[in-house]
Amino acid sequence: MKRIEELIRPNIRSLAPYSSARNEYSGHVAKVFLDANENPYNAPFNRYPDPLQTELKQIVAKAKCVPEESIFLGNGSDEAIDLAYRCFTQPGTDNVVAIEPTYGMYKVCADINDVEYRPVLLDEKFQMNADRLLSACDDNTKLIWICSPNNPTGNNLQREEIEKVLNAFDGIVIVDEAYSDFSKQKPFRLELAKYPNLIVLNTLSKAWGCAAIRLGMAFASKEIIEVFNKVKYPYNINLLTQQQAIEIMKNPYEVEKWVNLLLVERDRMCNGFRELSICRGVYPTDSNFFLAKMDNAQIIYDYLVGEGIIVRNRTRVALCQNCLRITIGTKTENNELIAALRRYKK
Repeated sequence: MKRIEELIRPNIRSLAPYSSARNEYSGHVAKVFLDANENPYNAPFNRYPDPLQTELKQIVAKAKCVPEESIFLGNGSDEAIDLAYRCFTQPGTDNVVAIEPTYGMYKVCADINDVEYRPVLLDEKFQMNADRLLSACDDNTKLIWICSPNNPTGNNLQREEIEKVLNAFDGIVIVDEAYSDFSKQKPFRLELAKYPNLIVLNTLSKAWGCAAIRLGMAFASKEIIEVFNKVKYPYNINLLTQQQAIEIMKNPYEVEKWVNLLLVERDRMCNGFRELSICRGVYPTDSNFFLAKMDNAQIIYDYLVGEGIIVRNRTRVALCQNCLRITIGTKTENNELIAALRRYKK
């Protein structure tokens, strides 16, 4: 692959980052803060938060088995997705390649950044072909987007195909592992030393039950993380988010319990759907949701909305015609869904 320095967008390469008040005294112990035009009252909310989230990164490093210098924390994974475009692609010139169907924000951020988005369809089993993905690339392809377990399909992509892309592509490969806590596949974040062109995304929104605090993670080489930190806004993670993230990450065994409960419920719900006369099939899943092919997804979706039950209608997504995506809830919530579908009349 090319050196990271060669892959960075030229204006970003020469960018002089904003130096915040909290950055400038880094490495020294301080007790009087008269540098940032803050109000001295109403502690601790009167002070700007740590711009590099040092304490939180120490906990993340331990929980995720990733060195601190390889961690970027963002306002949701969406910030890291957008940063990948802003750091490595030239608007109006470069392009990115992605599997299809997949998480919609990859394309939204491409459109926002005026970067051509090239989707490559998965096969009928929702698996990717590395050769097809690579054949969609040209000299202006800077990023390849892969989501595994994938959204909205739920399944792991074949590891060998992802590795083939990582070894063959000379740009940046982003593997989104938002749902990896529900999967038995070895996460790619543990392979950072092997792949200097790899960025792995993760989040506290799924298994960790913290969607409301909007904390996303990107794991990559120290060089890539330094570029992200150079471009990000100074105080991108607020104090309340940092505090709540520290608290939840102190309780990994509670999260493990949630995951195990959800996996049991997932299997029960998949079996329950297979027994419904209006369900044509349930696709394999490695996530906290599953994709089910229905007789008429739109009509069934509308019926469920009328019953006060909200699922996701994916029928307009490529390869997902007449499919509903079902998130695994509590046992009570799941029972309500199954009961409503059993009452449904064609």
